[in-house]
Amino acid sequence: MALRGKPLLATNTNNIGTDVFQAGNISWKQFNVNTSPKPLLVFAPTVEGTYPVILFCHGYAISNSYYSKLLGHITSHGFIVVAPQLFTLNMPMLGVCEVKFAGKVANWIAKGLQPKINENIQQNVKAKLDTLVLAGHSKGGKTVFALALDNAKTNPKFSALIGIDPVAGPSKCKITRSLPHILTGQAQSFNLNIPVMVIGTGLGPEPSNCSPKACAPEGVNHEEFFKESKPPCAHFVAKDYGHMDMLDEETQGLRGRLLKCMCKNGIGPKDLMIRTVGGLVVAFLKDFLYNQKNDFQAILDDPNLAPAKLEDPVFYP
Repeated sequence: MALRGKPLLATNTNNIGTDVFQAGNISWKQFNVNTSPKPLLVFAPTVEGTYPVILFCHGYAISNSYYSKLLGHITSHGFIVVAPQLFTLNMPMLGVCEVKFAGKVANWIAKGLQPKINENIQQNVKAKLDTLVLAGHSKGGKTVFALALDNAKTNPKFSALIGIDPVAGPSKCKITRSLPHILTGQAQSFNLNIPVMVIGTGLGPEPSNCSPKACAPEGVNHEEFFKESKPPCAHFVAKDYGHMDMLDEETQGLRGRLLKCMCKNGIGPKDLMIRTVGGLVVAFLKDFLYNQKNDFQAILDDPNLAPAKLEDPVFYP
């Protein structure tokens, strides 16, 4: 991708590292909700406090439970994560319907989440419902971009947007891409006024031994989503890892084995990639939700702080 000119960033020479790539010190609990528009996995702290909420959308035909380690890592740093199961291999869903259901879940969060937290968490844990963050992986990354671009009727206001190796379809051809078509091919074309972070993988555009097609093809992957985002926006690429490497090491069932086989995987430990993605999410949100800039700035200054090797990050403030 042709970069648009990396800005000079002020370097804090007192920064010697960051702890966002390690598990946080906040205990948490995972529980199921079956009374929302779609079945949910909710990850919530068990320490009294008020926490921002992240709506996380899974990738194509991926179980939301396959992200447990990633979402648990994020929760341990002081966030509530709501992960709907939008569809499965047994119940395929058109892209437009997927976006609409994600919007329905977002609307449900505004009124339905707090009572479920009260039922499942004994401590006084409150959801900060005025700071709903959108995040998603693969096709789920495209889904949350579509949601932010107002392709579904949603009541909550969104405060930040994170795409984890987002993909708009199997190729640049519009016929093969899922609806709604949000990519335009034009730089900074997304009409968004919230901070955006895109995390990509170096091996996503490469085919695996099991499939001739790449899981994150060029022209519809993280590079294009970042190119079309307006500042403030950040771009990180884990060059030695693949499209599914942020999933749990153990993904149960035939579906889990097939998903791992269809995409080219990195040879490094998956834990390094999980902690890298989780840490980037935490640092980004601490900066843009709380104005706590040290962790995010430290990573921009020295990407080698991440457990997985990152290419030089790009950030447009």
